[in-house]
Amino acid sequence: MKNAYPIEVAEYAIANKIHEEPAFAWWVPSTLKKRNRFISKVKSKYWQRTHKYGIEVPKSIKHALEIDQKNGENQWWEAIMTEMANVRVAFQVFDGKSNQLPPGYQEIKCRMIFDIKLGENFRRKARYVAGGHVTDPPSSITYSSVVSRESVRIALLIAALNDLEILSADIQNAYLHAKCREKIWTRAGPEFGSDEGSVMIITRALYGLKSSGAAFRSLLANRLYEIGYKPTKGDPDVWIRPAVKGDGYEYYEMVLVYVDDIFAISNDPMKTLNGIQEEFKFKNNEVKPPVMYLGAKLEYQIFNGVKCWTMSSDKYVNAAIANIEKKLKSEGRHLPRRADTPMSSSYRPEEDVSAELEGTNHTYFQELIGILRWAIELGRIDIMIEVSMLSTHLAMPRSGHLEQAIHIFAYFKVNPKKTLALDPQHPVYDENQFSPVADWHDFYRDAKEQIPDDSPPSRGRMVSMHCFVDADHASNRVTRRSQTGILIFLNRAPIAWYSKRQNTVESSTFGSEYIAMKTAVEMLQALRYKLRWFGVPIDGPVNVFGDNESVINSSQKPETTLSKKHNSIAYHKTREAVASGMIRVAYVNTLLNLADVLTKPLPKSRRDALIDLFMY
Repeated sequence: MKNAYPIEVAEYAIANKIHEEPAFAWWVPSTLKKRNRFISKVKSKYWQRTHKYGIEVPKSIKHALEIDQKNGENQWWEAIMTEMANVRVAFQVFDGKSNQLPPGYQEIKCRMIFDIKLGENFRRKARYVAGGHVTDPPSSITYSSVVSRESVRIALLIAALNDLEILSADIQNAYLHAKCREKIWTRAGPEFGSDEGSVMIITRALYGLKSSGAAFRSLLANRLYEIGYKPTKGDPDVWIRPAVKGDGYEYYEMVLVYVDDIFAISNDPMKTLNGIQEEFKFKNNEVKPPVMYLGAKLEYQIFNGVKCWTMSSDKYVNAAIANIEKKLKSEGRHLPRRADTPMSSSYRPEEDVSAELEGTNHTYFQELIGILRWAIELGRIDIMIEVSMLSTHLAMPRSGHLEQAIHIFAYFKVNPKKTLALDPQHPVYDENQFSPVADWHDFYRDAKEQIPDDSPPSRGRMVSMHCFVDADHASNRVTRRSQTGILIFLNRAPIAWYSKRQNTVESSTFGSEYIAMKTAVEMLQALRYKLRWFGVPIDGPVNVFGDNESVINSSQKPETTLSKKHNSIAYHKTREAVASGMIRVAYVNTLLNLADVLTKPLPKSRRDALIDLFMY
């Protein structure tokens, strides 16, 4: 506990007055000093970061002008002028003095922040934001969701499966379309020109306010309702509308919303975007097929003889590599020259006893893990198990953990591009792998798949579901907890992936494999719910493949009994899913179990053989 959760244990010891006991007396004071140092570093992280993608990022308007002058250009100044031209509409000059404002108004400070846009050829971006951290609006007017990455992958697959077009657009200064939900004012700075020093009432949902995201989402939702779209319960930021092609083919048009980024999926998506554009202005009035999505490169191309969408994180990865190489160069170091696998062979993070990281190195390790996690979200499944293992040491990382995180970027440099193809073709399996349907009536008399009563009628072509599941028993050599790995496909498209340490210590491989199977069943149940709420027809049960014969046999055969009662929840959850017809299970050789790559670091030849089956 002291190693895994040092700060929580120290605070617990003080709260329960055991901090003077021998086990804690020497340890608690130094741990709490580290806590205060960590908090201080996190708060000042913005000020410590000087570059992004190798480009210097200013911290103030004055600093921006100095960078422009040094570089002999005016990119930052143009970004500031563009932002102020757009944001000025959010302010109303108050004629009186600040003490004459109506009751309830609160003063806040505003400032300019700066960023680099990777997907727009490293465009300099300035954003005028409010200090919303000092206000305390009710949570009911602040919550705002965004579309999940899983939903985006599903939508890309559905588009290719039903031969639909996708167009994307970016709403310009999105929040400023909505009215401000809070009573606040600020004092105008020099960026307001002749209005400098004036009392400015904020009338629009300015960036930085806690309520701005929810205010804009509500306004956009109203517009989508007006043009006939309804949100789905599977993901409230996926909106659908029934439509019919010219040949009578019925399907659902879809709109996906990630704050101000819009995806329209339809036989004629321009019609939808024109409806949105009646109320909102698109950036540069530009509507085009999606090229980048949150750092992932999207392409519509021929794969395995059919057209499908592909997702690649190579641009994001290359930018991250450039940043790390620049930092290492400043320290007289470089990335490891040989990195055939993400993690050094035989390395185990839990057994690392190197020196603990201090100060900026601690936050730097956390920053690297954050970058790697996002790369996984964008499709780099090949590093998932290694990042999962390192992530368990975020609270107290050691120098060896940092070196292994850097080693993953060296692996990236050797393998900069790994692409996911959201292939709409259905895979072909040997039906002999699956046992004949058994009679489960006497064992699970009322077993029935849960299907939402309020899901829309299914439209479009069917999708088939396939899942690989595995567990590495007692893989953690310190805690002896097992690692679960799950990989889910719709047709031949990887849609969801999971690699996580189990919450319990299992005494046998059978137990750890059943825990993994239960987790897979829960994920599949949720995904089938989501698909039905999207109006997507599902072709039969999920094909679930595992490499533990005992688990497969006890899941297929009603007459088997369980002697390990502590595994009964996972056991019955899986068997009931089989009895209800939601899943069917089959044995697959370990060498062909795709989930094996998500449970333990593998030798290069074996991991490449598995990864090449679903990535290219």
